[in-house]
Amino acid sequence: MRRIPVLQIGLGGVGQALVEQVLHFNERLGGRYGFRFAYIGLADSQGTLVADDRIPPATLLQALATKRAGGSLSDVPEGGPLNDWRNLLTPSPCLLIDVTAQGGAEDALVAAVEQGHRVVLANKKPLCADLSTFRALTSEGRTRYEATVGAGLPIISTLRSLLETGDVIRRIEGCFSGTLGFLMTQLESGVAFSEAVRDARQRGWTEPDPRDDLSGTDVARKALILARTSGFSFELADVSVESLSSAALADLSVDQFMDQISSLDDRYREQWAAVMDQGQTLRYIAEVTPERLNVGLASVAPDTAIGSLRGPDNLVVWHTQRYAERPLSVRGPGAGTEVTASGVLNDMLLFAREWSPR
Repeated sequence: MRRIPVLQIGLGGVGQALVEQVLHFNERLGGRYGFRFAYIGLADSQGTLVADDRIPPATLLQALATKRAGGSLSDVPEGGPLNDWRNLLTPSPCLLIDVTAQGGAEDALVAAVEQGHRVVLANKKPLCADLSTFRALTSEGRTRYEATVGAGLPIISTLRSLLETGDVIRRIEGCFSGTLGFLMTQLESGVAFSEAVRDARQRGWTEPDPRDDLSGTDVARKALILARTSGFSFELADVSVESLSSAALADLSVDQFMDQISSLDDRYREQWAAVMDQGQTLRYIAEVTPERLNVGLASVAPDTAIGSLRGPDNLVVWHTQRYAERPLSVRGPGAGTEVTASGVLNDMLLFAREWSPR
C-alpha cells in the first residue's frame, strides 16, 4: 500500500470538508486503489499539527471538532503554535494543498514545485500573481487547480483536454460565480440585495470577505486563470471589471461592511425593476478571448442558457475551432464547501495515481 504524504494549509470550511473526504477515501477506497493519503502536516492561521509518519485519524477528527467549536489547531492537545508552513515541508516530495484565500505565498509555492513537491490549489491568488509566476507553477505539470474555477465542476480539466487534443480556443463565456449566480436569482425574485448577500455568506458561498465576490475580483481571477490556461498572456490588471459593491464601503472592516450593506438595496431594486420591465433579466457574465477579458452585469433574455441559470449554478461555454456551431458547455453548482473540497480531492487523486516524484 503506497503512502502519499499530504501537507494541508488552511482549515476553514473547505479545508474541513477536505479532511473528512480524505478520511472517507482512505477508509472506503484506499485499498481498492492501492494507496492512502497520510497527513504529515496541517496548518491554520494560529496553529499546526505535524507528524513524522502520519497524523492519526482520531487526531484529525479532534482537530475538526475543535475548529467547529471556534478553536484552532493550537488548542488541540497534539497541536503546536503557528509555524511557517515552509518549515513543515519534508525533504522528500509531498502533496502540498492550499485551501486558504491568502496571498503572498507565491514564491514559496514556486520553490516547493521546484523541489519536486506537487501542489493542489483551491486558492486562486497564487495563479493570479504575475504571469511568470503562473508559468513557474504550472509549466511542468506539478500544480493542479481544478477547484479554483467552478468548485468541483470539470472546467479546468475540460479546457486542458481541448488544448491537449489540438483544439483552438476562440472565446470562453458564462457565469463563473456560484455566489453571484445565487445573488442574481434572489434579486430576480424580489429579495433585497443586503439580505441576499447575508444569506449567501451564511451558507458559506462567499469568500471570507464578500467584497471579493461583489467587487468582481473573484470572477476576474477565474477569468484570468481560464485565459492563462488557454495560453493567453494577460495580467490581472488587464481584466475589465464591474463592481457590485460601492467605493464608499471599500475601506470598512468586514463586520462594518456587513452592517452597512443595506445602503445598496435601493440601487439594485431600481436597476432590476428597469430591466424586468423590458422582459430581460440580469446576470454577472465573464468573457475571455485572446484579445480581452470582460467581467460585469449584462441584460439577457430569461429563456437563454445564461438567463435560465438558478441559484449557485455556474455555466461555462467554450467557443472553439471544433465546437463552433454548437459550443461546448459545462453547467452545475459552482459554490459550496463540499463540492469545492471534492474538486481538490480529485486533483489529489490524479497526482496520487501517477505518484513517482523525483
